[in-house]
Amino acid sequence: MAANTLTLFRFGASIDRASVEVEGRMTRFRLVDVGDRTLILEMTVEPGPEERLIVRVRYKDGAAPAYATFALVSHPSLVDTLVEVVRRPRTVEALEAALAEKDAQFAALQAMSGPVGLVFSGRLDEHGVRAKRIANIPPGAPHGLEVMEGEGYRAKSWALAVVRVHNLPGQRPWAPEEAHLTRTDGTPVKVLAVHMNKAQLGPGEEGLVAVETEAPSWMEGQDFRLEVMDKSGARQLPILEVKL
Repeated sequence: MAANTLTLFRFGASIDRASVEVEGRMTRFRLVDVGDRTLILEMTVEPGPEERLIVRVRYKDGAAPAYATFALVSHPSLVDTLVEVVRRPRTVEALEAALAEKDAQFAALQAMSGPVGLVFSGRLDEHGVRAKRIANIPPGAPHGLEVMEGEGYRAKSWALAVVRVHNLPGQRPWAPEEAHLTRTDGTPVKVLAVHMNKAQLGPGEEGLVAVETEAPSWMEGQDFRLEVMDKSGARQLPILEVKL
């Protein structure tokens, strides 16, 4: 592309005019004209030496491939004023190869998400994993959240506190956003992530909340206080005594 020069994209099939996306449309282009099978662009400021502006167009018929994507760049001596866009349909062989590749990726992902993945990542070694039940669960359900049960897990390079949470009937949906884990002397432990096996807990629903910490640097079996809260910070789980 070059400034003050028209470039015509001519497509072999009808395009969805409303779907056309032009990066920098309001600030970098004097003209963006979309027809049934054409797209005309005129830039006021051409891309810098390492800059790429993306243009994305969706075909109206929905056939594959559904989109055409272009990267607009500049060149010291070349300008494309006419671009013929041909959509080649995928052959059965190409689709079968793509499906086989996706199947292989899915199988690898399944393996990596299980015990094999723990070993390959170095998160499970000859030291194994120790687990302890969370025995001291506070009674009651402040903020409409009840802790049913829990366990603490510890390996050489990671630790997990896992609790089953019940969002009582009639309560608003709830999802964990952050967690605080502290030793009994008040020293905080770095929390790496907070996960739940559901996107959120609706009224009356139960779910597992897992809090992952940094590599344990403390003596095995030490007590911690755990607090998990939602995005607003208004609905918090009770403070738990967790052994990790």
